[in-house]
Amino acid sequence: MLQGVNVALGVSGSIAAVKVVELAHELRRQGASVRAVMSPAATNIVHPWAVDFATDEPVVTEITGSVEHVELCGREGWADVLLLAPATANTAGKIAAAVDDTPVTTCATTALGADVPVVMAPAMHEPMYDHPGVLEALDRLEAWGVTFADPRIEEGKAKIAAEAEIVTEVARATTPQSLSGAHVVVTAGATKERIDPIRILTNRASGKTGRAVARALYVRGAKVTLVQDGSDAPYADVVAVETADEMMAACRRAAATADALVSAAAISDFTADAVDQKIRSGSPLSVDLRPTPKLIDSVREAYPDLPIVGFKAETSGDDDGMVAEAEGIRDRVDLAFVVANDASVMGDDETRVLLVGAEGTEPEEAAGSKDRVAGRIADRLAVVLGREADS
Repeated sequence: MLQGVNVALGVSGSIAAVKVVELAHELRRQGASVRAVMSPAATNIVHPWAVDFATDEPVVTEITGSVEHVELCGREGWADVLLLAPATANTAGKIAAAVDDTPVTTCATTALGADVPVVMAPAMHEPMYDHPGVLEALDRLEAWGVTFADPRIEEGKAKIAAEAEIVTEVARATTPQSLSGAHVVVTAGATKERIDPIRILTNRASGKTGRAVARALYVRGAKVTLVQDGSDAPYADVVAVETADEMMAACRRAAATADALVSAAAISDFTADAVDQKIRSGSPLSVDLRPTPKLIDSVREAYPDLPIVGFKAETSGDDDGMVAEAEGIRDRVDLAFVVANDASVMGDDETRVLLVGAEGTEPEEAAGSKDRVAGRIADRLAVVLGREADS
């Protein structure tokens, strides 16, 4: 997600600085190179040696005659983005007032003047976060183009955002916004069909691919509506559903303002008439199943011109068979393209898919982490929407 990105990591004196070692490791795991800048207060919380180890680069703890702030964050500087994590109330207020009396605030002043993207992950006690002056400072920084990985409000504290959320915001700040202004609906995960108040019919889909696609779309500037049976996602407006009927209804509503639909969920093919009382165990039981309507067919009927990306999972393990099935669904529903994959990857972090496009074109293979494959799907959708040349 951050392959080839240079991140200047500004660390200020919040207790959340203890998390900076793992944050630096995660940025590097995602492909970034990281160089850290620490305020004097931050060095009292986490030793620069630990940050040096995490980044594999010398840590800037003072500005010298080498003008480290310009070398890092100037117009011809090393950094593609300045990440302030954690950012204290003191640091935010100083940056908003153009006060640069620590290496971190000096780098921030330089970056803002040089149009280097700045991402901030605030961390402080909740009353400080609610202070009118702090809120005014954050509003001013946002007006200047600073983007935020918003804190989690827990236990009276505005705790630093999770590493995945920070990485996502850094990726959005450094990725061409090919889908800026586009609204994309994405489905993810499995649906559940009730049999009784306790039992359900479902499948093994984890939702990892669908959520990765939603995240990749957000990183490229899209507004994302994520329809899933799952928790909130900071990169999308989540519509929580459980059954196939609920997912279909939610998608039809959301698609009214959408520029595209990506149907990645493994939707139940069958449902049953649920009973109100628990079915007692210990005796033979038969359940009458009936087919569920096809979501993409329903959305296509309601929105004939909407670009739709379909997913087709097969168990054959045969590329020709997967392509043939994908071509069949593409032609039946007039899909922009189909993502064909082997069902054996359900729940895994790695995947391999074939992107099956228009008739007469060769399927494109995409493999690797689900984040990597999701990025390729998002880029392909940008081409479909006329936003960017394919690469």
